[in-house]
Amino acid sequence: MRPGPELATFAFHEVTDDPTASGFQRPAALPYKHTRLAFAQHLASIGAGQLIPELVLEMDLERPGRHVLLSFDDGGKSALYVSDELSRRGWKGHFFIVTNLIGSRTFLDRNEIRYIRSAGHVIGSHSHTHPDIFRDQTPQQMTEEWRTSCDILADLLGEPCPVASVPGGDISPAVLHSAAGAGLRHLFTSEPWTRPRRVDGCWILGRFGPKTTTPPARTAELARFRGWGRALLVRQLKEIARQTMPTLYRFYVRQTTREWAAR
Repeated sequence: MRPGPELATFAFHEVTDDPTASGFQRPAALPYKHTRLAFAQHLASIGAGQLIPELVLEMDLERPGRHVLLSFDDGGKSALYVSDELSRRGWKGHFFIVTNLIGSRTFLDRNEIRYIRSAGHVIGSHSHTHPDIFRDQTPQQMTEEWRTSCDILADLLGEPCPVASVPGGDISPAVLHSAAGAGLRHLFTSEPWTRPRRVDGCWILGRFGPKTTTPPARTAELARFRGWGRALLVRQLKEIARQTMPTLYRFYVRQTTREWAAR
């Protein structure tokens, strides 16, 4: 059997010099709010790897090869800036939207989402209400989150929505099956895998999420397909801690996802 492709996929969130102007206003969001300068440095590091970021919908995931993908979660206002920065470089990205936040103060409105799509980027679902521990939902609730969000985006853009990313990043077999059951063709996770895998006909894709403390050199290393094993080990150790102390983990999530100000 021929080996499949390797994907170096990066999951960013907000890119803004004013954290209060875009995205979630909660403690858990701050580590993922990059300044414009820091983001430019990460893009330079990725670009130095000689692979131009691609769109998953234009790839054959049955064929071997190496690819770099960029994704942006939540649908905060800064996605407009990101879209233009990628377009200026001739790059494409994946923008995942929390649909019940469309039009809120720090999130994209309908016309802004259409603008990003018109630039050639992919628009996908980041669920409808962004449950902070998605895998705690029932299978029926998960499926409803996907379907509601995808229906809203399909109506907004006049095309199907076959792509999504998991809010909060926590996955389980039920999460993966729910995506396939909702008709999604590609689901991005927060697991730092480079090898896509399939569940019920849906491609499951891994990602690495750079934080504000992640140096561009680390991004450059990953864009060259080095250091993914170390990233996976760190992720697995965190998952062991979550599974070992579920009550403490849920308390931590509740404390760090409280909004500071009304949207």
